[in-house]
Amino acid sequence: MPQSQVLTAHDVASTATTVMKKLPEVTLAFWVMKIAATTLGETAGDLFSQTLKLGYFLTTVALFLIFLVTLVVQLRAGRYNPFSYWTVILSTSMAGTTMSDFMNRDASAEYLSNGATSLGRGPQGLGLGYPIGAAILISILLVVFAIWKLSGTTFRIRDIVTFRGEALFWSAILVSNTLGTSMGDFLSDSSGLGYGGGALLVATALAVLVALVKVPAVPNVLLFWLAFVLTRPLGATAGDFLTKPVAKGGLDLGTTGSSAVLLAVLLGLMAYTQVQERRSHAAHAPVPEPVARRTD
Repeated sequence: MPQSQVLTAHDVASTATTVMKKLPEVTLAFWVMKIAATTLGETAGDLFSQTLKLGYFLTTVALFLIFLVTLVVQLRAGRYNPFSYWTVILSTSMAGTTMSDFMNRDASAEYLSNGATSLGRGPQGLGLGYPIGAAILISILLVVFAIWKLSGTTFRIRDIVTFRGEALFWSAILVSNTLGTSMGDFLSDSSGLGYGGGALLVATALAVLVALVKVPAVPNVLLFWLAFVLTRPLGATAGDFLTKPVAKGGLDLGTTGSSAVLLAVLLGLMAYTQVQERRSHAAHAPVPEPVARRTD
């Protein structure tokens, strides 16, 4: 057999990884889409729970079921598909918004606006407060990472090619998006920084993480997960800035209009990455050898 047709073990492993690749490359486009998805998750979650008055509990149940459906589609996919992947990210952002609100808020006047007398249908909220809610979520996230570590599965998302690794990844995503919502709401509502100040603080922290990428002593995997958590409060504060009344420091664009615009932006980015993924897949596809013609 010609040497060019011999496949080494490394070639086979590389081919299998390429075929089974289910998660995207972490690029600038990845982070732009992450912020767009988390901002939409904030405005859409508030749209269902507050504007449509479904309440935090019922909205959380409905959005969590949507998350499970989108997750099953993602887990059953044969390879990375931008639409299915970012749909799961969006569903975790929406569910994380209402899960955080249900944990941290109650029907007290602090969380009511525009003459409302309740937070919507169903249970009004546990009223744990942002510090306690964040502490609980941080503990859960650390438990997920501990299980992940003990499982021996890689933390590098571009190398995750197993069902176990992907299940752990999405568990961490759901908890981190819920935690990020709590952090964002705390910065916007309770810290005194306001929506703009909270977003500026988170953006500054993200800039520090970007600078640390060049520091060899700091693992890039750690920086990725810190950035992933912090982009959620950035989206939460940005979403609140777009939708909240001017009297509270927002632009008062409303949850419906803001969600529609953000959805259009996200769909456009998803379509763009879908085209790029198809081009990349076509470029790396093996070229079939020409079939020799019979001369007899």
